[in-house]
Amino acid sequence: VFVRMNRPVTIRPLAVGCAPLIDPRLYQIAVLGSLLVYGIGWLDFEVGLAQAGVTLATVLLTQYFATRIWQLPVYDPRSALISGLSLCLLLRTNTPALAVAAGVVAILSKFLVRRRGKHLFNPTNFGLVVMMLVTDRVWASPGQWGSGAVFAFLLACLGGLVVNRAARSDVTFAFLASYALLLAGRSAWLGEPMTIPLHRMESGALLLFSFFMISDPKTTPDSRAGRILFGLCVALGAAYVQFVLFRTNALLWSLGACAPLAPVFDRFLPGARYRWAGSKPTADDPRKGESYETVHALGVRPSELGAVLPHRP
Repeated sequence: VFVRMNRPVTIRPLAVGCAPLIDPRLYQIAVLGSLLVYGIGWLDFEVGLAQAGVTLATVLLTQYFATRIWQLPVYDPRSALISGLSLCLLLRTNTPALAVAAGVVAILSKFLVRRRGKHLFNPTNFGLVVMMLVTDRVWASPGQWGSGAVFAFLLACLGGLVVNRAARSDVTFAFLASYALLLAGRSAWLGEPMTIPLHRMESGALLLFSFFMISDPKTTPDSRAGRILFGLCVALGAAYVQFVLFRTNALLWSLGACAPLAPVFDRFLPGARYRWAGSKPTADDPRKGESYETVHALGVRPSELGAVLPHRP
């Protein structure tokens, strides 16, 4: 495919999303990296340095080769590094090859499963769910790190909301409030003491899920109303999986099942598209995907895209 570049072309975006002043991924990487080091060194996490290193190398290399294959203009390792750190904290396996497979699946899902320029699933959640579906030699950590570590992690998560101006905090708080009310309501119905739902909320895995997975701005609805409804749906799904189906890892299963609802909410409750700090606004085109974004970055007019991109049925 050849694109004529003999004159400068300016493209005015059709829809401009909101972007924070500081990229929140930098703070997230610092928090997750510190937690991983502390967990391996002092909390006896069931993941060794070798597996953590292999997982991180896998996600970064997969992101690099996918960037080359999809011909993206810039290699950006930040989101991939967050996915890798989250996998190190949550994924457990005694087979290193399965940890590698989880990293590859997680990163490739961003490029292969897309809708209107957004990847559909949170990469970490997708990698975990797929691997738990295909093999019983992969499981998720419950995140029982001790009250001190959980409280410190909570403070770090809340600090991230303050530092980054809470760009997507509404979905986090909507989910946590809904989930807490469901847990408390069930305990009240059964006559259980309130210490039981409180204990269920004291989980590092729950905090990691709430502040780093369900709040992923690239996989949540664009509008605030859509994000609040999305958080409620995930909380209801998690309660159903945990207390009706009696399955573990209810949060992961629920988010994976509810992820396809995000485009539905975007359809009926449209909002501004989120952009990472420093990124350029892009056009909201139905055909938009990795190839569209690449051609758009080259400075091609929307009217010329028909001659450059293959038409999809």
